[in-house]
Amino acid sequence: MENRLIYTVSELTRQIKDALEGLFPNIWVEGEISNLRIPSSGHYYFTLKDSQSQIRGVMFRSQQRILPFVPEDGMSVICRGRVNVYEPRGEYQLLVETLEPKGKGALQLAFEQLKKKLQAEGFFNEERKRPIPTLPGRIAIITSPTGAALRDILKILNRRFSNMEILIVPVKVQGDEAPGEIARALTIVNIQHAADVIIVARGGGSLEDLWAFNTELVARAIFTSAIPVISAVGHEIDFTIADFVADLRAPTPSAAAELVVRDKQELQQMLSHYSIRLKNTLRNCLEQNRSTIGYLSRHLIDPAKRIINYQIQCDDLRLRLGRTMPRIVRQRKSDISHYREVILLHTPRTAIQNYRSTLGYLKKTFINSAELLLERNGSALKNCIATLNTLNPLNILQRGYSITRLLPARDIVKSARQVRKGDTVDVRLSEGEVYCIVDKVIL
Repeated sequence: MENRLIYTVSELTRQIKDALEGLFPNIWVEGEISNLRIPSSGHYYFTLKDSQSQIRGVMFRSQQRILPFVPEDGMSVICRGRVNVYEPRGEYQLLVETLEPKGKGALQLAFEQLKKKLQAEGFFNEERKRPIPTLPGRIAIITSPTGAALRDILKILNRRFSNMEILIVPVKVQGDEAPGEIARALTIVNIQHAADVIIVARGGGSLEDLWAFNTELVARAIFTSAIPVISAVGHEIDFTIADFVADLRAPTPSAAAELVVRDKQELQQMLSHYSIRLKNTLRNCLEQNRSTIGYLSRHLIDPAKRIINYQIQCDDLRLRLGRTMPRIVRQRKSDISHYREVILLHTPRTAIQNYRSTLGYLKKTFINSAELLLERNGSALKNCIATLNTLNPLNILQRGYSITRLLPARDIVKSARQVRKGDTVDVRLSEGEVYCIVDKVIL
Protein backbone atom coordinates (compact mmCIF):
# COMPACT_ATOMS: atom_id res chain seq x y z
CA MET A 1 0.00 0.00 0.00
CA GLU A 2 1.55 3.31 -1.13
CA ASN A 3 1.93 6.21 1.33
CA ARG A 4 -0.84 8.82 1.00
CA LEU A 5 -1.11 12.23 2.66
CA ILE A 6 -4.58 12.42 4.17
CA TYR A 7 -5.95 15.69 5.65
CA THR A 8 -8.81 16.04 8.02
CA VAL A 9 -11.45 18.60 7.07
CA SER A 10 -10.23 20.95 9.79
CA GLU A 11 -6.63 20.66 8.65
CA LEU A 12 -7.52 21.33 5.04
CA THR A 13 -9.73 24.27 5.95
CA ARG A 14 -7.03 25.75 8.16
CA GLN A 15 -4.44 25.52 5.40
CA ILE A 16 -6.86 27.12 2.92
CA LYS A 17 -7.55 29.86 5.47
CA ASP A 18 -3.84 30.53 5.98
CA ALA A 19 -3.20 30.53 2.23
CA LEU A 20 -6.10 32.86 1.32
CA GLU A 21 -5.64 35.28 4.20
CA GLY A 22 -1.92 35.42 3.52
CA LEU A 23 -2.45 35.97 -0.18
CA PHE A 24 -5.10 38.71 0.19
CA PRO A 25 -4.31 40.62 3.42
CA ASN A 26 -5.40 44.03 2.12
CA ILE A 27 -7.32 44.38 -1.16
CA TRP A 28 -9.80 46.67 -2.92
CA VAL A 29 -12.93 45.06 -4.39
CA GLU A 30 -15.60 46.68 -6.53
CA GLY A 31 -19.17 45.35 -6.72
CA GLU A 32 -22.87 45.86 -6.05
CA ILE A 33 -24.43 45.41 -2.59
CA SER A 34 -27.35 43.00 -2.27
CA ASN A 35 -29.10 41.09 0.56
CA LEU A 36 -28.03 43.72 3.11
CA ARG A 37 -28.86 42.70 6.70
CA ILE A 38 -28.37 44.76 9.87
CA PRO A 39 -29.15 42.59 12.93
CA SER A 40 -29.38 43.84 16.52
CA SER A 41 -25.59 43.58 16.83
CA GLY A 42 -25.28 46.51 14.41
CA HIS A 43 -22.91 44.71 12.02
CA TYR A 44 -23.49 44.95 8.24
CA TYR A 45 -23.88 41.58 6.47
CA PHE A 46 -24.27 41.70 2.70
CA THR A 47 -23.37 40.09 -0.62
CA LEU A 48 -20.98 41.83 -2.99
CA LYS A 49 -21.61 40.77 -6.59
CA ASP A 50 -21.01 41.56 -10.23
CA SER A 51 -22.54 40.10 -13.40
CA GLN A 52 -20.78 36.71 -12.97
CA SER A 53 -19.81 36.10 -9.34
CA GLN A 54 -20.52 37.06 -5.75
CA ILE A 55 -18.79 37.03 -2.38
CA ARG A 56 -20.08 37.45 1.15
CA GLY A 57 -19.06 40.59 2.99
CA VAL A 58 -19.26 41.82 6.57
CA MET A 59 -18.49 45.20 8.11
CA PHE A 60 -18.32 45.20 11.89
CA ARG A 61 -19.91 47.91 13.97
CA SER A 62 -16.57 49.31 15.10
CA GLN A 63 -15.69 50.18 11.48
CA GLN A 64 -18.98 52.02 10.86
CA ARG A 65 -18.13 55.05 13.01
CA ILE A 66 -16.08 56.52 10.19
CA LEU A 67 -18.72 55.70 7.55
CA PRO A 68 -20.71 58.91 6.77
CA PHE A 69 -23.48 57.20 4.79
CA VAL A 70 -25.72 54.14 5.13
CA PRO A 71 -25.23 51.40 2.49
CA GLU A 72 -28.30 50.20 0.58
CA ASP A 73 -29.18 47.29 -1.69
CA GLY A 74 -28.26 48.00 -5.30
CA MET A 75 -25.54 50.52 -4.40
CA SER A 76 -22.28 50.21 -6.35
CA VAL A 77 -19.34 50.49 -3.94
CA ILE A 78 -15.59 50.05 -3.63
CA CYS A 79 -14.53 48.11 -0.53
CA ARG A 80 -11.16 47.84 1.17
CA GLY A 81 -10.63 44.83 3.40
CA ARG A 82 -9.12 41.38 3.71
CA VAL A 83 -10.22 37.88 2.78
CA ASN A 84 -11.26 35.72 5.73
CA VAL A 85 -12.21 32.02 5.92
CA TYR A 86 -14.91 31.04 8.39
CA GLU A 87 -13.69 27.60 9.44
CA PRO A 88 -16.90 26.08 10.95
CA ARG A 89 -18.61 26.28 7.54
CA GLY A 90 -15.58 26.32 5.28
CA GLU A 91 -16.75 29.57 3.64
CA TYR A 92 -14.67 32.56 2.70
CA GLN A 93 -15.80 36.16 3.01
CA LEU A 94 -14.53 39.72 2.81
CA LEU A 95 -13.99 41.60 6.08
CA VAL A 96 -14.64 45.21 4.99
CA GLU A 97 -12.80 48.02 6.76
CA THR A 98 -13.72 50.97 4.52
CA LEU A 99 -16.60 51.47 2.09
CA GLU A 100 -16.91 54.12 -0.63
CA PRO A 101 -19.76 54.72 -3.07
CA LYS A 102 -18.68 54.35 -6.67
CA GLY A 103 -19.08 57.45 -8.85
CA LYS A 104 -20.20 59.72 -5.99
CA GLY A 105 -18.35 60.90 -2.91
CA ALA A 106 -19.31 59.41 0.43
CA LEU A 107 -20.04 62.83 1.95
CA GLN A 108 -22.23 63.86 -0.97
CA LEU A 109 -24.19 60.61 -0.69
CA ALA A 110 -24.55 61.05 3.07
CA PHE A 111 -25.75 64.63 2.47
CA GLU A 112 -28.46 63.45 0.05
CA GLN A 113 -29.56 60.60 2.32
CA LEU A 114 -29.93 62.87 5.36
CA LYS A 115 -31.67 65.58 3.31
CA LYS A 116 -34.20 63.05 2.03
CA LYS A 117 -34.80 61.65 5.52
CA LEU A 118 -35.31 65.05 7.21
CA GLN A 119 -37.51 66.31 4.40
CA ALA A 120 -39.80 63.31 4.89
CA GLU A 121 -40.03 64.18 8.60
CA GLY A 122 -41.10 67.76 7.83
CA PHE A 123 -37.90 69.51 8.92
CA PHE A 124 -37.93 71.80 5.86
CA ASN A 125 -41.62 72.78 5.85
CA GLU A 126 -42.05 76.52 5.42
CA GLU A 127 -45.14 76.70 7.66
CA ARG A 128 -43.13 75.71 10.75
CA LYS A 129 -40.49 78.40 10.28
CA ARG A 130 -40.76 81.47 12.52
CA PRO A 131 -40.24 85.12 11.57
CA ILE A 132 -37.05 86.87 12.68
CA PRO A 133 -37.70 89.66 15.26
CA THR A 134 -37.63 93.13 13.72
CA LEU A 135 -35.47 94.56 16.49
CA PRO A 136 -34.01 91.79 18.71
CA GLY A 137 -32.89 92.73 22.20
CA ARG A 138 -29.95 90.33 22.13
CA ILE A 139 -28.31 88.33 19.34
CA ALA A 140 -26.49 85.04 20.05
CA ILE A 141 -23.71 84.13 17.61
CA ILE A 142 -22.61 80.48 17.61
CA THR A 143 -19.32 80.22 15.72
CA SER A 144 -15.56 79.90 16.05
CA PRO A 145 -14.13 82.72 18.19
CA THR A 146 -11.11 83.02 15.87
CA GLY A 147 -12.81 82.78 12.49
CA ALA A 148 -13.27 85.50 9.93
CA ALA A 149 -17.05 84.92 10.03
CA LEU A 150 -17.29 86.36 13.56
CA ARG A 151 -15.20 89.41 12.65
CA ASP A 152 -17.38 90.12 9.63
CA ILE A 153 -20.60 89.82 11.63
CA LEU A 154 -19.38 92.05 14.49
CA LYS A 155 -18.09 94.66 12.07
CA ILE A 156 -21.41 94.98 10.26
CA LEU A 157 -23.50 94.85 13.47
CA ASN A 158 -21.35 97.60 15.01
CA ARG A 159 -21.85 99.71 11.89
CA ARG A 160 -25.60 99.15 11.66
CA PHE A 161 -26.49 99.17 15.38
CA SER A 162 -23.50 100.07 17.54
CA ASN A 163 -25.02 99.38 20.97
CA MET A 164 -26.77 96.09 20.08
CA GLU A 165 -26.28 93.48 22.83
CA ILE A 166 -24.42 90.46 21.44
CA LEU A 167 -23.74 87.06 23.04
CA ILE A 168 -20.84 85.13 21.49
CA VAL A 169 -20.96 81.35 22.05
CA PRO A 170 -17.58 79.90 20.98
CA VAL A 171 -17.63 76.44 19.39
CA LYS A 172 -15.60 74.36 17.00
CA VAL A 173 -16.98 74.56 13.47
CA GLN A 174 -14.84 71.83 11.93
CA GLY A 175 -13.77 68.35 12.99
CA ASP A 176 -15.37 65.41 14.80
CA GLU A 177 -16.19 67.42 17.94
CA ALA A 178 -17.86 70.30 16.09
CA PRO A 179 -21.42 68.85 15.71
CA GLY A 180 -21.70 68.09 19.41
CA GLU A 181 -20.45 71.53 20.47
CA ILE A 182 -22.81 73.34 18.06
CA ALA A 183 -25.82 71.28 19.21
CA ARG A 184 -24.96 71.87 22.91
CA ALA A 185 -24.58 75.61 22.30
CA LEU A 186 -28.04 75.78 20.69
CA THR A 187 -29.56 73.86 23.61
CA ILE A 188 -27.90 76.06 26.27
CA VAL A 189 -29.01 79.32 24.62
CA ASN A 190 -32.58 77.99 24.50
CA ILE A 191 -32.58 76.75 28.10
CA GLN A 192 -31.26 80.07 29.42
CA HIS A 193 -33.45 82.17 27.07
CA ALA A 194 -30.26 84.09 26.43
CA ALA A 195 -31.23 85.70 23.10
CA ASP A 196 -34.09 86.69 20.83
CA VAL A 197 -32.42 85.27 17.71
CA ILE A 198 -29.48 82.93 17.04
CA ILE A 199 -26.95 83.13 14.21
CA VAL A 200 -25.09 79.88 13.43
CA ALA A 201 -22.14 80.95 11.31
CA ARG A 202 -19.01 79.69 9.58
CA GLY A 203 -16.86 80.90 6.70
CA GLY A 204 -16.50 79.14 3.38
CA GLY A 205 -14.75 75.86 2.72
CA SER A 206 -14.97 72.46 1.07
CA LEU A 207 -17.73 69.95 1.74
CA GLU A 208 -15.51 68.27 4.32
CA ASP A 209 -14.86 71.61 6.05
CA LEU A 210 -18.60 72.39 6.30
CA TRP A 211 -19.61 68.85 7.25
CA ALA A 212 -20.47 69.69 10.88
CA PHE A 213 -23.47 71.64 9.57
CA ASN A 214 -24.62 68.63 7.49
CA THR A 215 -25.03 66.31 10.49
CA GLU A 216 -28.32 65.09 11.89
CA LEU A 217 -27.31 66.18 15.41
CA VAL A 218 -27.03 69.86 14.43
CA ALA A 219 -30.16 69.66 12.23
CA ARG A 220 -32.29 68.36 15.11
CA ALA A 221 -30.88 70.96 17.50
CA ILE A 222 -31.92 73.74 15.08
CA PHE A 223 -35.32 72.12 14.52
CA THR A 224 -36.10 71.92 18.26
CA SER A 225 -34.89 75.45 19.01
CA ALA A 226 -37.63 77.69 20.40
CA ILE A 227 -35.57 80.73 19.40
CA PRO A 228 -35.48 81.64 15.66
CA VAL A 229 -32.25 80.51 14.00
CA ILE A 230 -30.40 82.09 11.06
CA SER A 231 -27.98 79.80 9.22
CA ALA A 232 -24.98 81.65 7.77
CA VAL A 233 -22.61 78.90 6.64
CA GLY A 234 -20.11 79.16 3.79
CA HIS A 235 -20.38 81.22 0.66
CA GLU A 236 -23.48 82.04 -1.37
CA ILE A 237 -23.13 78.90 -3.50
CA ASP A 238 -22.77 76.61 -0.47
CA PHE A 239 -25.86 74.85 0.83
CA THR A 240 -25.94 72.79 4.03
CA ILE A 241 -28.60 70.83 5.89
CA ALA A 242 -28.57 73.60 8.51
CA ASP A 243 -29.65 76.08 5.79
CA PHE A 244 -32.74 74.01 4.98
CA VAL A 245 -33.79 73.52 8.62
CA ALA A 246 -33.09 77.07 9.88
CA ASP A 247 -35.84 79.69 10.00
CA LEU A 248 -33.79 81.89 7.64
CA ARG A 249 -30.78 81.21 5.42
CA ALA A 250 -28.20 83.93 4.91
CA PRO A 251 -25.92 83.54 1.88
CA THR A 252 -22.88 84.58 3.95
CA PRO A 253 -22.12 85.53 7.58
CA SER A 254 -21.99 89.19 6.50
CA ALA A 255 -25.45 88.86 4.94
CA ALA A 256 -26.73 87.40 8.23
CA ALA A 257 -25.64 90.56 10.05
CA GLU A 258 -27.48 92.62 7.42
CA LEU A 259 -30.66 90.55 7.79
CA VAL A 260 -30.81 90.21 11.58
CA VAL A 261 -31.16 93.91 12.41
CA ARG A 262 -32.08 97.06 10.50
CA ASP A 263 -29.72 100.02 10.25
CA LYS A 264 -29.94 102.16 13.38
CA GLN A 265 -29.71 105.41 11.44
CA GLU A 266 -32.51 104.25 9.16
CA LEU A 267 -34.66 103.43 12.19
CA GLN A 268 -33.89 106.81 13.75
CA GLN A 269 -34.91 108.57 10.55
CA MET A 270 -38.10 106.54 10.48
CA LEU A 271 -38.85 107.43 14.12
CA SER A 272 -38.18 111.09 13.40
CA HIS A 273 -40.55 110.95 10.44
CA TYR A 274 -43.26 109.28 12.52
CA SER A 275 -42.67 111.79 15.35
CA ILE A 276 -43.24 114.71 12.98
CA ARG A 277 -46.38 113.07 11.58
CA LEU A 278 -47.66 112.42 15.10
CA LYS A 279 -47.08 116.04 16.18
CA ASN A 280 -48.86 117.38 13.10
CA THR A 281 -51.76 115.00 13.61
CA LEU A 282 -52.12 115.97 17.29
CA ARG A 283 -51.90 119.68 16.42
CA ASN A 284 -54.65 119.32 13.80
CA CYS A 285 -56.78 117.31 16.20
CA LEU A 286 -56.42 119.93 18.94
CA GLU A 287 -57.30 122.76 16.58
CA GLN A 288 -60.35 120.89 15.35
CA ASN A 289 -61.46 120.20 18.92
CA ARG A 290 -61.00 123.86 19.88
CA SER A 291 -63.19 124.88 16.95
CA THR A 292 -65.85 122.36 17.92
CA ILE A 293 -65.83 123.51 21.57
CA GLY A 294 -66.18 127.15 20.48
CA TYR A 295 -69.13 126.32 18.26
CA LEU A 296 -70.86 124.29 20.98
CA SER A 297 -70.24 126.92 23.65
CA ARG A 298 -71.97 129.52 21.46
CA HIS A 299 -75.02 127.34 20.81
CA LEU A 300 -75.35 125.61 24.16
CA ILE A 301 -78.54 126.56 26.12
CA ASP A 302 -78.24 127.44 29.79
CA PRO A 303 -78.96 124.21 31.74
CA ALA A 304 -80.96 126.14 34.39
CA LYS A 305 -83.34 127.43 31.71
CA ARG A 306 -83.78 123.92 30.27
CA ILE A 307 -84.60 122.58 33.74
CA ILE A 308 -87.25 125.27 34.28
CA ASN A 309 -88.82 124.42 30.91
CA TYR A 310 -88.93 120.72 31.81
CA GLN A 311 -90.58 121.58 35.18
CA ILE A 312 -93.29 123.61 33.42
CA GLN A 313 -93.91 120.74 31.00
CA CYS A 314 -94.19 118.29 33.90
CA ASP A 315 -96.75 120.48 35.71
CA ASP A 316 -98.83 120.79 32.55
CA LEU A 317 -98.78 117.05 31.96
CA ARG A 318 -99.76 116.43 35.60
CA LEU A 319 -102.86 118.69 35.24
CA ARG A 320 -103.88 117.03 31.98
CA LEU A 321 -103.50 113.61 33.55
CA GLY A 322 -105.67 114.61 36.51
CA ARG A 323 -108.49 115.68 34.17
CA THR A 324 -108.22 112.75 31.78
CA MET A 325 -107.89 109.78 34.17
CA PRO A 326 -111.40 109.93 35.79
CA ARG A 327 -113.04 110.05 32.34
CA ILE A 328 -110.98 107.08 31.13
CA VAL A 329 -111.85 105.10 34.28
CA ARG A 330 -115.59 105.76 33.82
CA GLN A 331 -115.44 104.68 30.20
CA ARG A 332 -113.62 101.46 31.11
CA LYS A 333 -116.22 100.63 33.81
CA SER A 334 -119.04 101.11 31.28
CA ASP A 335 -117.25 98.82 28.80
CA ILE A 336 -116.83 96.14 31.45
CA SER A 337 -120.58 96.19 32.31
CA HIS A 338 -121.47 95.87 28.63
CA TYR A 339 -119.14 92.94 28.05
CA ARG A 340 -120.45 91.18 31.17
CA GLU A 341 -124.03 91.29 29.78
CA VAL A 342 -122.85 90.01 26.39
CA ILE A 343 -121.02 87.13 28.05
CA LEU A 344 -124.11 86.14 30.09
CA LEU A 345 -126.24 86.04 26.91
CA HIS A 346 -123.69 83.81 25.19
CA THR A 347 -122.91 81.33 27.96
CA PRO A 348 -121.95 77.81 26.81
CA ARG A 349 -124.87 76.25 28.75
CA THR A 350 -127.49 78.06 26.63
CA ALA A 351 -125.71 77.17 23.41
CA ILE A 352 -125.44 73.51 24.43
CA GLN A 353 -129.20 73.33 25.15
CA ASN A 354 -130.00 74.83 21.75
CA TYR A 355 -127.65 72.39 20.00
CA ARG A 356 -129.22 69.42 21.83
CA SER A 357 -132.74 70.42 20.72
CA THR A 358 -131.58 70.85 17.13
CA LEU A 359 -129.75 67.51 17.25
CA GLY A 360 -132.91 65.64 18.41
CA TYR A 361 -134.95 67.12 15.60
CA LEU A 362 -132.30 66.25 13.00
CA LYS A 363 -132.02 62.68 14.33
CA LYS A 364 -135.78 62.09 14.05
CA THR A 365 -135.87 63.56 10.54
CA PHE A 366 -132.92 61.40 9.46
CA ILE A 367 -134.58 58.18 10.70
CA ASN A 368 -137.86 58.94 8.91
CA SER A 369 -136.06 59.76 5.67
CA ALA A 370 -133.98 56.58 5.86
CA GLU A 371 -137.08 54.38 6.41
CA LEU A 372 -138.89 56.01 3.48
CA LEU A 373 -135.84 55.58 1.23
CA LEU A 374 -135.47 51.90 2.15
CA GLU A 375 -139.15 51.27 1.41
CA ARG A 376 -138.94 52.89 -2.02
CA ASN A 377 -135.69 51.11 -2.97
CA GLY A 378 -137.10 47.76 -1.75
CA SER A 379 -140.08 47.98 -4.13
CA ALA A 380 -137.84 48.94 -7.03
CA LEU A 381 -135.50 46.02 -6.25
CA LYS A 382 -138.41 43.54 -6.31
CA ASN A 383 -139.54 44.85 -9.71
CA CYS A 384 -135.98 44.47 -11.09
CA ILE A 385 -135.75 40.88 -9.84
CA ALA A 386 -139.07 39.97 -11.46
CA THR A 387 -137.99 41.52 -14.77
CA LEU A 388 -134.62 39.74 -14.60
CA ASN A 389 -136.31 36.37 -14.00
CA THR A 390 -138.58 36.96 -16.95
CA LEU A 391 -135.68 37.73 -19.27
CA ASN A 392 -133.35 35.00 -17.91
CA PRO A 393 -132.54 32.54 -20.76
CA LEU A 394 -132.08 29.75 -18.24
CA ASN A 395 -135.75 29.94 -17.33
CA ILE A 396 -136.61 29.50 -21.04
CA LEU A 397 -134.40 26.36 -21.12
CA GLN A 398 -136.44 24.90 -18.24
CA ARG A 399 -139.50 24.97 -20.47
CA GLY A 400 -137.80 22.49 -22.89
CA TYR A 401 -135.78 24.79 -25.09
CA SER A 402 -132.02 24.48 -25.77
CA ILE A 403 -129.10 26.50 -27.20
CA THR A 404 -126.96 24.95 -29.94
CA ARG A 405 -123.37 26.12 -30.67
CA LEU A 406 -121.17 25.12 -33.59
CA LEU A 407 -117.78 23.84 -32.45
CA PRO A 408 -115.03 24.76 -32.22
CA ALA A 409 -115.98 28.45 -32.78
CA ARG A 410 -118.99 28.06 -30.42
CA ASP A 411 -121.19 30.25 -32.65
CA ILE A 412 -124.91 29.99 -31.84
CA VAL A 413 -126.76 28.00 -34.54
CA LYS A 414 -129.86 29.89 -35.67
CA SER A 415 -130.34 28.16 -39.08
CA ALA A 416 -129.72 24.68 -40.52
CA ARG A 417 -127.66 26.33 -43.22
CA GLN A 418 -124.93 27.02 -40.64
CA VAL A 419 -124.10 23.29 -40.22
CA ARG A 420 -123.06 20.41 -42.39
CA LYS A 421 -123.04 16.71 -42.01
CA GLY A 422 -120.23 15.63 -39.72
CA ASP A 423 -119.98 18.95 -37.79
CA THR A 424 -119.80 18.81 -34.02
CA VAL A 425 -122.28 20.89 -32.07
CA ASP A 426 -122.72 21.67 -28.37
CA VAL A 427 -126.30 21.56 -27.14
CA ARG A 428 -126.91 23.48 -23.87
CA LEU A 429 -129.93 22.18 -21.88
CA SER A 430 -131.47 23.42 -18.67
CA GLU A 431 -129.34 20.80 -16.90
CA GLY A 432 -125.97 20.03 -18.55
CA GLU A 433 -124.65 19.99 -22.12
CA VAL A 434 -124.66 17.44 -24.96
CA TYR A 435 -121.99 17.22 -27.69
CA CYS A 436 -123.49 15.82 -30.96
CA ILE A 437 -122.22 14.98 -34.46
CA VAL A 438 -124.60 16.11 -37.26
CA ASP A 439 -125.78 13.11 -39.22
CA LYS A 440 -128.31 14.80 -41.51
CA VAL A 441 -129.25 18.40 -42.35
CA ILE A 442 -132.91 19.18 -43.42
CA LEU A 443 -133.58 22.62 -44.87
